Amino acid sequence: MDPTTFNKSKRITKEGKQRWPSTESLAKVLNATGASLGEFVSLIEAQDGSAGLRRLPKLRFAQAAQPGYFDATGRPVRAQWEETSFPDIADPHAYALEVTGEGLLPVYRHGDLVVVSPETRAAQGDRVLVRTQQGEMLIAELQARSEHELLLKSLGREQATRSLASGQVQWVSRIAWSKH
Repeated sequence: MDPTTFNKSKRITKEGKQRWPSTESLAKVLNATGASLGEFVSLIEAQDGSAGLRRLPKLRFAQAAQPGYFDATGRPVRAQWEETSFPDIADPHAYALEVTGEGLLPVYRHGDLVVVSPETRAAQGDRVLVRTQQGEMLIAELQARSEHELLLKSLGREQATRSLASGQVQWVSRIAWSKH
């Protein structure tokens, strides 16, 4: 990298206006540091006091029903998870699931990430992740919730509605975000 790239004389014009670094200069910085653009931007945002990126545990949805990935309340048991960078969200127990297959089309495609927030209460119309007492994992839209029953609408092409007795449900977590 050229040692004069960020000299004060190059950051301010003769008229006193700030001059932004060129994309070529930014590319040199990223190359020299090995940082991604997202990591670089999060450093800038952190100085602004705004939220940056956060490392979230990430798991493929196809693995989620297997034992050992969640505790009894729907929080991830992190030892076996990968990680991904994502904009910071308030829930310290949030995690990402990578959609696998085509079962959730047209809403979610293979490779999409959904960020699940176990601490946020799901309301009618929210997309949710549900774990049944039998270990089944469902991504669906919450149609209704009562003391005795959970009514879910499939996100797949069939848009089927499914009713689960409250006793059949281990936990329900709100899907806070998705990334295509």
